[in-house]
Amino acid sequence: MDSDFFCAIMEKDVQVIWAECQQVLRDNLTPTVYNTWFAPIKALSFENNVLTLQVKTQFIVEYIEENYIVLLSKVLFRKFGPQTKLEYYALTNSRTDAGVNIPSNVSQAPVAPPVLLQQPDLKEEPDFDSQLNPSYTFESFVQGEANKLARTVALSVAAQPGRSSFNPLFIYGGSGVGKTHLANAIGNDVKRLLPMKRVLYVSANTFQLQYQDAAAHNHIPDFLLFYQTIDVLIVDDIQYIAGKRATQDTFFHIFNYLQQSGKQIVLTCDKAPKDLDGLEERLLTRFKWGLAAEMVKPDYELRKNILLNKMHRDGVTLSMDIVEFIANNVRDNVRDLEGVLAALLAYSTLADKDIDMELAEQVVGRIVELKPRERSMSDIADAVCEEFHVSPEALMSNSRQRDVVIARQVSMYLAKKYTALTMSEIGRTHGNRTHATVMHALDVLNSTLATDVVLGQRVRHIENVIAG
Repeated sequence: MDSDFFCAIMEKDVQVIWAECQQVLRDNLTPTVYNTWFAPIKALSFENNVLTLQVKTQFIVEYIEENYIVLLSKVLFRKFGPQTKLEYYALTNSRTDAGVNIPSNVSQAPVAPPVLLQQPDLKEEPDFDSQLNPSYTFESFVQGEANKLARTVALSVAAQPGRSSFNPLFIYGGSGVGKTHLANAIGNDVKRLLPMKRVLYVSANTFQLQYQDAAAHNHIPDFLLFYQTIDVLIVDDIQYIAGKRATQDTFFHIFNYLQQSGKQIVLTCDKAPKDLDGLEERLLTRFKWGLAAEMVKPDYELRKNILLNKMHRDGVTLSMDIVEFIANNVRDNVRDLEGVLAALLAYSTLADKDIDMELAEQVVGRIVELKPRERSMSDIADAVCEEFHVSPEALMSNSRQRDVVIARQVSMYLAKKYTALTMSEIGRTHGNRTHATVMHALDVLNSTLATDVVLGQRVRHIENVIAG
């Protein structure tokens, strides 16, 4: 430590300097947080660069170390000097003042935090806007196999921002798979769990425009200092800074500062880091430091659950046939699923009519190319039973009568062709038969249809019936 600085501290009572630290903490924390965790702390001594603070219990030490050590260390470095080490004296008996000394994490790395230009003002702006979408939460994010890993990791990051190995968290996938929703959910959960944290959501395009404006008006220092104060930085569509070298250079320094300061970084992108072009290698290397979590196109079950979830939130009622029709045809994009619901409501309101399958087909047909309309298993079974003069119970039975066997095979064949049922599901709807039994029945029927013209005509007749 500089000798002049040390002498200045020696001339000043340690309690007085600690009181100045408490004032800075009071200005940067909510009254409840400050009064609960920091107001009762007493400064005992400052010797050989070690500041000893007395706290009431060891639990307080653990809580401060987990949640406020970054802020506390900045204050101590500023007031006591950059080489300050911290030690707690946790009371074990309040009547006798007996206690135990506990070294702080900051004393294990007594290096001043990284600096871009100068230390930012620690006091949080009262009107700070995180730019988060409040409707994008974990509760409104529907989990499925396509996004399970990404959502699980995102929950972990939100619970302990900056303290896990998932820093940065790099979420990637095609357009409309829910990356922006999940990134916002992290920010909203952090604000809920740790309201004192400064969380910022920004698109890469907005970041680029902010940088250009700062450069044009000679405000780069202010631009850097602002981003230094962020605890959780969420940058959406990071691929859009590709090819912009000055912006990348500035983002590189911000990235380094935040990560070295224990702050959380969340990035979304349309590609994995290894597949990105136009980005500096040093940035790509840092993107790989944490975890890259892929989100893929939603499968049928996830698409259906997303629709049901949004219907519940919006108070919309649709028949299950329409829900399944939409989920079967709108396959690539979650936004398209939500767009279809919005369009159905709009058309229904303007035309003053109920939402039926005809309207659903019209709306969906404007968004995607429709595949042949899916039929329900009950429609297929009814048509098959009528054609072959067998009962529905016979289809489910173990009967080996020729007409029943052929009818059962045709029913399975049409179920495979006109529904989204898996082989196992088709087997369950036909007397709990196995996947292998269904496969064998389909092979037999395909072979028979290749030579039996009459059976082929009967099957086409059934298809015309269920086509309506």
